[in-house]
Amino acid sequence: MSVSATAPHRELGLTDREYELICERIGREPNGVELAMFSLMWSEHCGYKHSRKLLRTLPTEGKAVVMGPGENAGAVDVGDGLVVAFKVESHNHPSAVEPYQGAATGVGGILRDVFAIGARPIAILDSLRFGELESPRSRFLLDRAVGGIGHYGNSIGVATVGGEIAFEAPYEHNCLVNAMCLGIAPREKLIRSAAAGVGNVLVLFGALTGRDGIGGASVLASAELGEGDAAKRPSVQIGDPFEEKRLLECSLELLDAGLLRSLQDLGAAGLTSSASEMASKGEVGIDIDVARVPLREEGMEPFEIMVSESQERMLCVVEPERLQAVLDVCAKWEVRATAIGEVTDSRRMRILSDGDVVGDLPVEALVDDCPVYDLEPEPPSEPIYPDPPARVGSEYDGEEMLLELLRSPTIASKRWAYEQYDTLVGSRTVRRAGVADAAVLQLAPDGGSGAIATAIDGNGRRVAIDPYTGTVENVLECARNLACVGAEPLGLTNCLNFGNPEKPHIAWQLTESVRGLGDACRALGVPVVGGNVSLYNEGSEGPIYPTPIVGMVGWLPDPEKVPVTGFAEAGHEIALLGPFRPAWAGSEVEKLGGKLSQGLPPIDLEEQGRALKVIRDAARDGLLASAHDISEGGLGVALAECCIAGRVGARVELPHTGFAPLVFGEGAGGVVVSAAPEMMAELERRAAVVGFFRMGAVGGDRLEIHKSDLTEAGEAAIALEGASDEVADAFRNRLADAVPAASLSFSVADLAAAFESGIPAKFS
Repeated sequence: MSVSATAPHRELGLTDREYELICERIGREPNGVELAMFSLMWSEHCGYKHSRKLLRTLPTEGKAVVMGPGENAGAVDVGDGLVVAFKVESHNHPSAVEPYQGAATGVGGILRDVFAIGARPIAILDSLRFGELESPRSRFLLDRAVGGIGHYGNSIGVATVGGEIAFEAPYEHNCLVNAMCLGIAPREKLIRSAAAGVGNVLVLFGALTGRDGIGGASVLASAELGEGDAAKRPSVQIGDPFEEKRLLECSLELLDAGLLRSLQDLGAAGLTSSASEMASKGEVGIDIDVARVPLREEGMEPFEIMVSESQERMLCVVEPERLQAVLDVCAKWEVRATAIGEVTDSRRMRILSDGDVVGDLPVEALVDDCPVYDLEPEPPSEPIYPDPPARVGSEYDGEEMLLELLRSPTIASKRWAYEQYDTLVGSRTVRRAGVADAAVLQLAPDGGSGAIATAIDGNGRRVAIDPYTGTVENVLECARNLACVGAEPLGLTNCLNFGNPEKPHIAWQLTESVRGLGDACRALGVPVVGGNVSLYNEGSEGPIYPTPIVGMVGWLPDPEKVPVTGFAEAGHEIALLGPFRPAWAGSEVEKLGGKLSQGLPPIDLEEQGRALKVIRDAARDGLLASAHDISEGGLGVALAECCIAGRVGARVELPHTGFAPLVFGEGAGGVVVSAAPEMMAELERRAAVVGFFRMGAVGGDRLEIHKSDLTEAGEAAIALEGASDEVADAFRNRLADAVPAASLSFSVADLAAAFESGIPAKFS
């Protein structure tokens, strides 16, 4: 088949071979409406062409799983007849083009995923990545994306309870905006999306359909960004949180009244994906008459109506005798509702325009026959990413390193961002951003006992250094954040943000990362209940860091016993708990020194699992006054954050051997805890098998970190393997040599000032 370079299917993102497959499958060339539908359903965003085989390797079953992958959101049982639904999704490419609406509609979309299965949204978390903060573009994207998230979540009345923001050069042209939502529902009220009942009516309700968002799944989400991105702004959806609030309440009332057979939100690919996926799951056909669809703009073509990604719309299947009751409920909430089609037994998607057939496709061809590609992974023969720009000079004083780390935008206080979010609306929030390592939400308003905890985590730079181990670390950090508040993980959702998988080195990153994700989840007994894949996050400057974002939900029995992050009281003792083996590789100190390692130390997952249980049980039993995991910036930053949050000082003593990497190195497994002296003895007894070291005590108005000549037993307890000062890099050696012989000492006020200065409140 001779194909023009400007052939319509190429302009819509389909390859020549894919076009040939379409023609073979339907026995002819598709018309314009059908080609538009195929271009979206066979896009990377909808079809998961390069990741579906990998995702099948992940563990998806668990004792608490009620709904797993394949539905709008996953759901886990939290007892007392209740389930928590949750999912994370990306809106990266739209946010890079139009950050305010891209981020806002990302929140709107993930909210609809949750209430589409019958759960009321109760919390939002977000994970954001931008280029270095010195970049005007990155400051603009940060400002607008945070504004969009805050506007949508605050307006609809769902609390934003946690998240993270990081800044790295590889995200300069491809920012990441990942949004996670949690909802709660009685188990018996859940609904699935499969269309059912031949002769039943297909009802579209919600906002009007317009041209905004046309081609979003294929134009934006399934291709690399490059020059001319401004021209893609019409492919970014426009959101209206007040319309979504009415839609949410209307949907939940319809479900509560038992009026619907199935329900599906309209997201990527609009009517095309929602209707065809409902038909595929129900093994039925669907007829849609686009002339019945309420439009915002005149003169829209049938293909535009079918692929529009206008926001705040839902599609449901209704028995004919209940249609009027459905329309009445929608009218009560001032939500437009229109019968636009019906369920058939044809197993075909028929698109009509005022009764005339303008598209007729087998459902199986459209949904199930999307080609799935084998990746061709190959480790890179040379480094993929350049070293980051050095932020400290060769004569830099190591005594200043802790302050410099606290000023680093990735570590610094995110108060500027989360103060734009309503963290308390809904009256469920027991612990919110900055108060504890995971957000904690009470179940009591719905008749449940205990509470749920949730966190979202990721570190792209460490995954870039070692895709397998870095991903394992991401899972462990999220689980550790839950353990610090006493929660046992019930399920995991993920958003896999990577570059172009057709390139062997990116395929290798993706393959190794998914392998690490699966191994970590199996070792911890945490099932994957759903997620999202965002590929082609790269442009002329190269790919983003491979960034698998992990979100978890867990349950805990008593929210009153949840430890806080900050040191709670002078006189409490401080300890390091867990198998913490710090190393320079992948650390923030390396970044400040302008270095990027190759490879991370291996991790013992069985050992990590034992430590998580000790931490979780100690928190549940009320032994801990505070608990804070060690992550970016290492032990020194963790101690500083505990002092800042508690507004109190501390004095700790650490081994003289390996002092610098112990303070500033990074690695999985460590938690800084504080407790009353009478509790610490019991904690030491429990934690001896996983690593325990008494460091000092809370008190005063300074953080003092002293070197100490400990016994060999004391040094062994702190697990210093891999933390030797004998490292090759000159900058690391400089730091080790520059640390004062006796101690590091800082006023808590100076620490707080550095921590708060990393991200300015206003941008020029």
